[in-house]
Amino acid sequence: MSRLKEILKNPSKFRISYLIVLFFCNVAFIQIPAYVCLVFLFFWGVYLVYYKIFKQKCMDGFRFGLWILLFLAVNLVTMCLNISLSFVYNIVMFLHISICFFIFYGIHTEKGFNAKAELYKVCKFIIYATTLLGALGFIFMMLGVRFEWFWIKFIIFENRYTGVYINPNILGFISVVSIVCCHLIMKPGFLIQAKRTRISRIWIAICLSVDLFSLLLCDSNASFTLFVCYVIFTLIFIYFSSSARMKKKQFFIKLLAVLVAAVYVILTAFMVRSVCQRGFSQLVSADKHLDKEAVVSVKEITSSEAITFTHENKNIDSGRLKLIKESFKLFTLSPVFGISNGNIIEYSQKYLNGTLSMSYHNSDIHNGYLTIIVSVGIVGFLIFAFWGLKFGKHIVFNLFKRQNAGSQDILPCLFAFCCGYLVYSLFEKALLYDISFMVLWFWYMLGMTSVYLNKYEPLIGAHYMLRRHRIPRHLI
Repeated sequence: MSRLKEILKNPSKFRISYLIVLFFCNVAFIQIPAYVCLVFLFFWGVYLVYYKIFKQKCMDGFRFGLWILLFLAVNLVTMCLNISLSFVYNIVMFLHISICFFIFYGIHTEKGFNAKAELYKVCKFIIYATTLLGALGFIFMMLGVRFEWFWIKFIIFENRYTGVYINPNILGFISVVSIVCCHLIMKPGFLIQAKRTRISRIWIAICLSVDLFSLLLCDSNASFTLFVCYVIFTLIFIYFSSSARMKKKQFFIKLLAVLVAAVYVILTAFMVRSVCQRGFSQLVSADKHLDKEAVVSVKEITSSEAITFTHENKNIDSGRLKLIKESFKLFTLSPVFGISNGNIIEYSQKYLNGTLSMSYHNSDIHNGYLTIIVSVGIVGFLIFAFWGLKFGKHIVFNLFKRQNAGSQDILPCLFAFCCGYLVYSLFEKALLYDISFMVLWFWYMLGMTSVYLNKYEPLIGAHYMLRRHRIPRHLI
């Protein structure tokens, strides 16, 4: 019994379990049992939030915690001002964002804990799981295996490669995460801090190959943008990280070099994707042709049967422009405090054009920032943005001043992913109000980044005075 209590009070075991189950929530056929497990884990997370706040007093070391508490307070006010049939859903979302803040972002409040060792375990799982599932998906594709059942479009989804996952966009995101994990695990400094051994380079090479091809064939523009941004922000760190003061001339030369490199990366990436899609399309079509010749007389495969691994919907916005227009109308319903996240679909149906409906594609605005501003209004969005800017300012300052281009630590990788994800959130429901692997992985990376604040900016006990009340400086 005492062993069980220790596990229930261990946020590290919860984070690992939660991320693994959320990962399997995206895998075909395993999705339903994974969601059942997720329900129990969710209540475990809620208990841990209570335990950390009231028992462990985590606010004593919570970085910029005042703004997070204000943001949570705005969510409660908005929920009370917009009580509807979705009130229970709003409560679930409130508990979810509390888990994001206190359990994932709040990793830095856990004293005497080796966060790098935990991250190593998670990265190792991601690398092995994505490699095996990715290889399985390619085998099924080459064998011509197809299966459709309700929302599951096995292997090919609307002319796009989806592998054994439930959606090509999810496949794309998980592929990028796996590539980042490979990058992290190859850093010698990370392995030393985690006190772990290196994964086989052969396995890493196979994993990178599987993930890169999966990313190219799923044709997920948002995930591809995330990957390209990760590369670009890594280059920005390499060019501008320096302990010496940079002259203006040097700064502008490096800036120009970064812009040229960014353009080159973007053009090369899209060209490689196009070539890869055409190559695999011909390969798969050739396999189909051979199979048909073996069964019947020679018969040409029509162009409609050929898989091109590109969007069937040729609209560049993929329907998101329609969602954005609806979001602005939702915003005008309550611009100050918002309409509360759970009411987005209900209010769209009740007061507006009904663009947002309860379906897989239209269950959200597909823009993390618009979702926040519609949910909690200008007040909530400004508080959230101010917290993000404060946190980002401290991380960027320490990153570019304390680490150099040859750094073998993982902070540059965490920085590049978080920055890329902020761009990615412009196109996906991926910033906060969604219980998914995407959202929790971002907050996990953010939490690992926050650990460096304790390393570079140790708490010194300074306080601000506000109407004779002492407020710890780290909370602000």
